[in-house]
Amino acid sequence: MRIGVIGVQGDVSEHVDALRRAMRDFGYSGDAIPVRKPSDLAQVHGLTIPGGESTTISKLLVRLGLFDEIVRRVREENMPILGTCAGCILLAKEGDVQVGKTETRLLSLMDMAVDRNAFGRQRESFEADLAVDGLDAPFHAVFIRAPGILRTWGPCRALARYGDRIVLARQGHLIGSAFHPELSGDLRIHRWFLETV
Repeated sequence: MRIGVIGVQGDVSEHVDALRRAMRDFGYSGDAIPVRKPSDLAQVHGLTIPGGESTTISKLLVRLGLFDEIVRRVREENMPILGTCAGCILLAKEGDVQVGKTETRLLSLMDMAVDRNAFGRQRESFEADLAVDGLDAPFHAVFIRAPGILRTWGPCRALARYGDRIVLARQGHLIGSAFHPELSGDLRIHRWFLETV
């Protein structure tokens, strides 16, 4: 198994490290690699889109020839994706006014609508223990200038909330997280992702 981490911006090395630890700890053989060009993407069985700045990541995915190929791989091959923070925004079918103003192109793969800066700016970053459907103990989540999921529909299921906002959703082999599971030290969400590959 080889998992790619979009390596154009954001916390790439943290995701690579978390995926490698999850593979080791849960008995999977394989590796995690940065993906920066279509030939990298062709080598992976699943993909992580990390946090960062969603508009920048979207534009770089288009410029590097990755955007349409990601959509094709999901639609034709059911390639699993874990999108965290900015990656969660890009997975959504609907964005908020800010997404529209910045002309951020969304991958539009999950039946959900997102609010880009639902939890404020960088200085309002925080941590919280979340009850997550399917996990037997709370998940310690790290929120950094986090988006919120406003609503889900169709086959997309809300798995965790913070206050009145959905912060974790799943649609088949796609997982959108408003928080940063790679920064928590808890590998259970990465394990879920690996189970879909």
